[in-house]
Amino acid sequence: MEALIRRSGIQLSKGFYTDEQAAAVTRHVFGVDTQLVNDGTYFVIERDGELRACGGWSKRATLFGGDQHKSGPDPLLDPASQPARIRAFFVDPAVPRQGLGRMLMEHCEREAAAAGFLAMELAATMPGVPLYAACGFERVEDFALALPGNVSVPLSRMRKRIA
Repeated sequence: MEALIRRSGIQLSKGFYTDEQAAAVTRHVFGVDTQLVNDGTYFVIERDGELRACGGWSKRATLFGGDQHKSGPDPLLDPASQPARIRAFFVDPAVPRQGLGRMLMEHCEREAAAAGFLAMELAATMPGVPLYAACGFERVEDFALALPGNVSVPLSRMRKRIA
């Protein structure tokens, strides 16, 4: 999964981020969050024996970032009052725009709703905004993530009601 995430982070960021921004966010933020794997809320799509997409949802407070970006505990959210998190969506740059991201999103939405969540929230990279908007998410706020090397990466917090 880490290799897919690196390829996706660098190649699908072209036209949205500078090479420096894409490299920094891929190095310091993107990656597998093993808590999602342990919770059973991280999924992959394979096609022809190749990993083609991955992504998941979370019932925990962390909004974004792989293991290398996290620090401290990751408490559970209250489904009645807090939105589930959509996390770590990456598609192989060899197969973009073939519905794999949407397929993962629909699965995550069903799973989060079944767990009692009424809304979902995510921190979108600029390459992800078109997918999330097409899936019904609305921008709540734009913000910048400061990364090492004096690199700033724009992100957008997005939210969707699901019940």
